[in-house]
Amino acid sequence: MVTEMEEGRKRVLGIMASILVSRHLKTTEDLHDSRPSPRTEALVGSAVQWAERIMRRIDGQFGRSSDTRRDSASE
Repeated sequence: MVTEMEEGRKRVLGIMASILVSRHLKTTEDLHDSRPSPRTEALVGSAVQWAERIMRRIDGQFGRSSDTRRDSASE
C-alpha cells in the first residue's frame, strides 16, 4: 500500500523534474512533440535523478516529516 507521503513525494519529484527539463527545451515544438527522442528521454532521466538527489539532500538536512510523525505517534 502506498502512503500519502509517498504519493506526495512522487508529485514533488515530478514537479521538480518538470522544472529541470523545461529549462532545456528550446522551442515550443519540444513541448508538444509526442514522439520520444533520445535527447528528450535523456533530459527526463537526468532531471528525475537530480530531483531525487535534491530530495535526499533535503531529507538529510531537515529529516523526513513522515519519520517525525511516526515518532510523535508512538509517544
